Order: sequence, then structure tokens, then C-alpha cells
Amino acid sequence: MTKYLLFAAVLLLTACNSNNNAVETTITETPLTGIAAPQNINLNIIGIYPHDTSAYTQGLEIYNGKLYEGTGDYETSSLRITDIKTGKVEHKHMMGTNKIFGEGITIFNDKIYQLTWQSHVVNVYDLNNIDRPIKTFNWPYEGWGITHTSTELIISDGSANLYFVNPDNFKIRTTTQVTDNIGPVNNLNELELINGFVFANVYQSDTIVKIDPANGHVVGKIDLSGLKDQYFKNLLVPERTDVLNGIAYDSTTKKIYITGKRWPKMFEAFIN
Repeated sequence: MTKYLLFAAVLLLTACNSNNNAVETTITETPLTGIAAPQNINLNIIGIYPHDTSAYTQGLEIYNGKLYEGTGDYETSSLRITDIKTGKVEHKHMMGTNKIFGEGITIFNDKIYQLTWQSHVVNVYDLNNIDRPIKTFNWPYEGWGITHTSTELIISDGSANLYFVNPDNFKIRTTTQVTDNIGPVNNLNELELINGFVFANVYQSDTIVKIDPANGHVVGKIDLSGLKDQYFKNLLVPERTDVLNGIAYDSTTKKIYITGKRWPKMFEAFIN
């Protein structure tokens, strides 16, 4: 039986090769970018603190020992100052409306810049008074995350792009596409500049990527899958406790702070 099957297979192969109308199957591989795969980065968690579960976290900053947080959701969007260790909200400015949805924040030259999602408005506050903006700018894209270098702002809009922006007039100077060894990395959200690299939450994932702003290449990744289940599984609220989002860095202590949208906890860590 085996001989007959083998003979039949040979005849079939010969017939296919001699048929000018035979379909040729080509196996293709996903093209690579030529960029090295990002290195895995570990966080060494050294502290766990309370976090306000009403905070739909969009932006997180540490400045002079205080935690500044921008939150989203229509009507309840806010800018707030919080005690890091207790999670107590010390001051809150409600800035949301049925049309205004707060997004990322950054502190640059004693001013707080706060993006909004789809209204194309950027609010600028004096660091000493968050109760009302001192000016506003127009932003042509969606507002997601924002951080800064010593001379310019860096903004994400939910795509794979990072926009480098003049803080004085909000004009875009350059645009860089963020790419890893697979291709463009979309859904870039909250941003934080740490030691010259942009760290970004990838929205709807448990991943933080480390980006070289000079070329947009992802050089490292932090995988925080399982963080919720490990540290506050019993505090999860279905339909309310949302995704990882929020990165703050204290350049004085070299500590990084991580939280999520309506998370009950905030994590203090060192990057290994």
C-alpha cells in the first residue's frame, strides 16, 4: 500500500510541475525593521501607596516632593495635587465639561501644561495656582501624553508619532515615528522623560516602552502584566478599575512611580 501511495504522490507532483497553469505558492516572512529587539527592563518595587480610585489617571508628575495628577473623563476631569505617601488629594481643580476631557500633563519652567483629548485645547497653569489657566494653546491632533526635554515639549496623540513642540507658541518642530523590531508602535499614551529616554504607556496594554527620542527606536520594554492581580486583586472593581496608565519620575531620588486609571494603589520603584 505504501509503495502505491508513494507512486501516486510522485505522479501528482510531476503532473503539477508540468502544468503551465499550476499555482505557485510563495511563503513570505514579515519584514523586519532592522532595529534590535528591545531589552526587557525590570522594576524593583520598594513602596506601595494608596491612590484615589476616582482618578481616571492621564498624567502623573513629581515636583518638589508633591504628586501632580491630571485626570480624564468628561465632567470629572481634573488637575490635582496629592500627597504621595497617603494618597490624600490636597488640592483639586475641576476642569472637565461635557466637551472637555482631560489628558496628560507636564511641568516645564514653572508651568503646568495639560492636554485635552479631542477638543484641541491645551491649558497652561502657573505652578503656584492650578485653579485657572493663565493661557491656552490650540493643538491640531488628539491630546494623549506629554513630557519635555530642557528646551521643548514632547506630545503623543495615540498614534506611533511623537511630536516635538515649541513651548512658547505650540508649533511642531519635528515629528518622529516610534518603531521597534516589528514595526510602528501605536497607542502611545502617558509619557515621561527619564535620563534622556522617553518612557511611554502603550494604551490598553500592560507594557511601558523605553524610546530613544533621537530616532524613535524602542530600546527597552517593561512588562507589568499581573501587577493588579499580584498586589490588589481583592480591590479590583469590575467595569471600573481600568488600564495601566501613569508614569512619574523623581530625578532627585531616582524613583519611578506607576499607577493606572482608577487604581487603588500607586507603586514606587527603581528601574533595574
